[in-house]
Amino acid sequence: MKTTFVAALSAAIIAFATSAHAHSGGTDQNGCHTNHKTGEYHCH
Repeated sequence: MKTTFVAALSAAIIAFATSAHAHSGGTDQNGCHTNHKTGEYHCH
């Protein structure tokens, strides 16, 4: 029973996990930066 639960939980985590999209550009002391293409200032 425990093995089935762990397998189902693992499958759900993998199925619903979102990927992180890294991009270039340094961050300031707040961990933020400006996207020079869009002008958007955002934090990580």
